Amino acid sequence: MTDFCQTLASLRRPRLLIRAARLGVTGYNRNRDLKRITNGEPPRENAKVLRRLMAIEADLEQSRQDGEVTYSPARHVDILIALIAEAQLWLRVAAPT
Repeated sequence: MTDFCQTLASLRRPRLLIRAARLGVTGYNRNRDLKRITNGEPPRENAKVLRRLMAIEADLEQSRQDGEVTYSPARHVDILIALIAEAQLWLRVAAPT
């Protein structure tokens, strides 16, 4: 649990990307969005989903920093929305009741 929390807490992204992602979390639907976002059948386990989303996001961040023409801010926001929503789900499931 600490590994994911530390990784997510250490992310430094432009304020506009994070703000847009936070606004989009309320409209996130795991069943509808995850397959589209991951370009295929997503893993069933939440921890695996988080790892996959983190890898996709890291690639997008590198593309953004490199100024690549193929970089898509909309895709980056989609991934950040999923990452935030999945992390919230993971924390709810992992937290003792």
